[in-house]
Amino acid sequence: MTKYSLETKLAAVTAYLEGVESFEATAKKHNVSTTMLKKWVAKYRKHSLAAFQGTYTNYSVEFKMDVINYINEMGASIEEATTVFNIPASGTVWNWVHLFETQGIDALQRKMKGRPSMKKEIKKTQPVEGSQEALLAEIERLRMENAYLKKLNALVQEKERLQNKTKRR
Repeated sequence: MTKYSLETKLAAVTAYLEGVESFEATAKKHNVSTTMLKKWVAKYRKHSLAAFQGTYTNYSVEFKMDVINYINEMGASIEEATTVFNIPASGTVWNWVHLFETQGIDALQRKMKGRPSMKKEIKKTQPVEGSQEALLAEIERLRMENAYLKKLNALVQEKERLQNKTKRR
């Protein structure tokens, strides 16, 4: 889809509104599609210059529900709702309606995008000395220490055995 500059949009809309030419003739003159020109004119009539101010917006769940309710209660099309609420793309509204119909209101919640932040480990509180948890934790620590020392001793003995073999030859 081609992006049009603000100047192009305004020139096409004002040419249509001030002139006596049809949508087709004005669209051809400004090298845009007739459908696009009709959308621009409808938005301009409703919101004036603010209709073309490109803003990135995170819409709240309440706003999304207002748009969906407007469509359901008024029998409006997605294009009409897009114009009334000044939403840049009708596909956005279509997605909201589709998500609401298939998955319910929870699907309209904002979703975090991108990679999640690295979370710092939460240190566990130390058990009270003498409690059963503290004693079990100490036993586990001593077992790990014992296993480590046994493995270290085995490695040292293996190293000495290999050195003794090489000396005999």
